[in-house]
Amino acid sequence: MPRPKKAKPGRAKAEERTGSLGFEETLWKAADLLRSNMDPGEYKHVVLGLLFLKYIEDAFEERRGELAGEVAEPASEYFVQDPKKRQAELDALLEDRDEFASHNVFWVPPVARWSNIQANAKLTEIEITEGSRKRRVGIGGLIDHAMDEIERVNPSLKGVLPKIYAQPGVDPYNLGKLIDLVGTIGLGTKAHQDKDVLGRVYEYFLTRFASAEGRGGGEFYTPTSVVRVLVEMLEPYKGRVYDPCCGSGGMFVQSLKFIAAHNGRRDQVTIFGQELNYTTWRMARMNLAIRGIEANLGPKHADSFHEDLHPDLRADFVIANPPFNISDWGAERLENDVRWRYGRPPAGNANFAWVQHFLHHLAPAGTAGFVLANGSMSSNQSGEGEIRRAIVEADLVDCVVAMPPQLFYSTQIPVCLWFLTRSKTAPGHRDRRGETLFLDARKLGRMETRVHRVLDEADIQKLAGTYHAWRGEKGAGAYEDVAGFCRSAPLDEIRKHGHVLTPGRYVGAAAAEDDGEPFEEKMKRLIATLREQQAEAAKLDAAIAANLKGLGYGG
Repeated sequence: MPRPKKAKPGRAKAEERTGSLGFEETLWKAADLLRSNMDPGEYKHVVLGLLFLKYIEDAFEERRGELAGEVAEPASEYFVQDPKKRQAELDALLEDRDEFASHNVFWVPPVARWSNIQANAKLTEIEITEGSRKRRVGIGGLIDHAMDEIERVNPSLKGVLPKIYAQPGVDPYNLGKLIDLVGTIGLGTKAHQDKDVLGRVYEYFLTRFASAEGRGGGEFYTPTSVVRVLVEMLEPYKGRVYDPCCGSGGMFVQSLKFIAAHNGRRDQVTIFGQELNYTTWRMARMNLAIRGIEANLGPKHADSFHEDLHPDLRADFVIANPPFNISDWGAERLENDVRWRYGRPPAGNANFAWVQHFLHHLAPAGTAGFVLANGSMSSNQSGEGEIRRAIVEADLVDCVVAMPPQLFYSTQIPVCLWFLTRSKTAPGHRDRRGETLFLDARKLGRMETRVHRVLDEADIQKLAGTYHAWRGEKGAGAYEDVAGFCRSAPLDEIRKHGHVLTPGRYVGAAAAEDDGEPFEEKMKRLIATLREQQAEAAKLDAAIAANLKGLGYGG
């Protein structure tokens, strides 16, 4: 058998190098046509809603095709010999919603099917039926009606889908062009689901929207590589996973991807979340629904500090990217809250309110991993240092990671990752009481663009592997301190540093590379080289002076 040819360096396809699917930029430009008269928050839902419609249509049509094949396949339980009876059996199966729901496929009523929407995309008037009443609408009205019908027959989507396509800000002509383009993209078939095409397009759009909109109030879209580090280090194989500021649900998506990649079972994980922003809460429900992920995000959007929708939850894993440095979080209404076990958080910064909220919801052997601004590791303002000291003295800090700069799309705030645990002696790990692991990842990653850095798979596995080895996990290998990168520090040393948790204070400087040349010999060689260069420089100076003199500029 001939060997496959090796790809020449630099000749790999762009999508293999960058993870691009090849059509995202074109789709973004088409979608951008709609933006001129719309608020970004609404414009976002116009685009993502269309992607959702195409996804469920693809999955629905593929399941219809499977049913047709099963009726005609002699080995199938649905096989019917007689052609007329076979068609009757197929017609019945195609109307049996359980045949779709049992395969995690949403039922799509005829009016909402992509073929109907695309066929009417360029028409100015379309007749729809609502109950016993008929009325005429434009393409935007048809899509809004389609969304209503999908929610009506799929109760799990009730109140989730956007119905904003008929509003004046959506230009029908450009909407038609966008529909045509989305119609060319496969999103929901099993092959596309295996590649997570929709997830990647969805993530691409969320990223672009985050960059275009910016973020107010310290809220930032969490880049995938940051989420991956949290998930790979936490390893949420089994139990309750909680994110009280879940945004669009990215932490949950990556957690379940991790389980699938490690041959785990999704049904052994239960997901709980909460989100303050109404449109983001709806987006999270849609994002999870299209992936078949069941999650309890509460019956509504709500503030986790002031209306905790999961008050009795004790999670095995907390994973979060809370809004950074929030100053107006209503501290005055929570002065004696039961969550402030380690000190009352300052009114001017919610960082340690979030930290204590996470701790409050941890199970006795639970672990939390979350993103915070770098100031959280060292700030002593308004009592933050005292809260940090109390948490350190309670031996809750398992690991702290200093992350590289420029990871986020719309902020240059440097960030770190905290990992807290209620038990450093949990089964499957060594006894780590009185120890904290510090990781300095500031030099990891590569610049994907001029302003944005990403962590590659090797970087993510380096961080996660080091943490797992330090915890003494089976098969993770032996842990060793590495100067400039990782250090296991005892509690006494952290006390000497005033309970400051900045990894750079503990890991030290990276060891200089040993090239095998003895120091004395290297110094002699370098000094000789320096003298040669100085002599050469003197010759050049003399030659320049002579030339200047020849030109009449010298003395």
